[in-house]
Amino acid sequence: MKMDLTAYLAWEPFHSKKLMKKLGIFSGLLTVLFLTSCKDSDDSVQYVATPAPLEIPAIFEGQILPPVIPEDNPQTVEGIALGKKLFFDTRLSADNTLACASCHMQQEGFSDSRQFSVGITGEQGFRNSMPLQNLAFNYGEKFNWDGSANSLEDQMFEPVVNPIEMANTWPAVETMLQDSNEYPVLFEEAFGTQTIDSTLVTKAMAQFVRTLVSANSRFDQAQLGLIELTPQEQNGLNVFLDESRGDCFHCHGLPANPLWTDNAFHNNGLDSEFDDLGLGNVTGDPREFGLFRSPSLRNLKFTAPYMHDGRFATLDEVIDHYSEGLVFSETIDPLMKAISEGGVQLTDEDKADLKAFLLSLSDDSFINNPDFRE
Repeated sequence: MKMDLTAYLAWEPFHSKKLMKKLGIFSGLLTVLFLTSCKDSDDSVQYVATPAPLEIPAIFEGQILPPVIPEDNPQTVEGIALGKKLFFDTRLSADNTLACASCHMQQEGFSDSRQFSVGITGEQGFRNSMPLQNLAFNYGEKFNWDGSANSLEDQMFEPVVNPIEMANTWPAVETMLQDSNEYPVLFEEAFGTQTIDSTLVTKAMAQFVRTLVSANSRFDQAQLGLIELTPQEQNGLNVFLDESRGDCFHCHGLPANPLWTDNAFHNNGLDSEFDDLGLGNVTGDPREFGLFRSPSLRNLKFTAPYMHDGRFATLDEVIDHYSEGLVFSETIDPLMKAISEGGVQLTDEDKADLKAFLLSLSDDSFINNPDFRE
């Protein structure tokens, strides 16, 4: 004979009491599990930083691939803010005098107007400080002049311990940050932990540097139909694109490439022999001796001096080099087709026009953006 629960409870009070007790215990367990689950959920929610995906400038849309953002280091509001604070913090150096921003200054296109930056001991480096702009769009992920860093996070790691830069140790930096009143909370907000290590420090700084996007030069505005180039700037573009004149686009891109670099490595005819082997020093391949990463042509107005060793103080000197100053070596790039003539032999007018075009790639709003200031 089958009996429903209501009938059973009415028929047997004793069993009813036992069953209700069991149901109560079961219900209580469910409640505890639910509250525990909610508590765990609440704990995890408070550690989820606020997503802050990079805004893609209009001039970039449809022209280049999306930015390179590591899966384990997404852009967040809290991570970017933390990275910015670390970027300007002199306490990352051994004597508390040097920050990343000391050699990458906003007013100088996040580069350094000195030929070589000076470390905490007063010793100079041996390469010019590279500008920090649009690095989220370096798809080859080879950073530095010589490609020695394989990610932006990796690039952030080395200057702290470089003996002629910050000359610190990562354990010392971690201890300093851990013992501070504010950093543990900031790391918890950004990464969900108050335990600070070098991996999280470099992740935060990489997040900030990825926000340093430059995309509002005169040339950008002209491409968007907002202004017109001057006749001199337009002719300078023609010189840039003309293989019989400037022949610049092979390494620095066409107008459809708003990065103005191929981010590849070239020997551009600076020397016949090399004190600095560049990419070859990293790979050990003699065929790559004297190859350096093509810098972007953006913001040349702010980023003098030029070349990996800062040998050219002015843009005029750079143009003169390609016009009549090329030097042969065994690894010179085949793109330097005019090497037998010493360069492309530009007229004075073409030189002036090319310079005007190159300066039109400079973005005043980039060096004045308050989001990038301390």
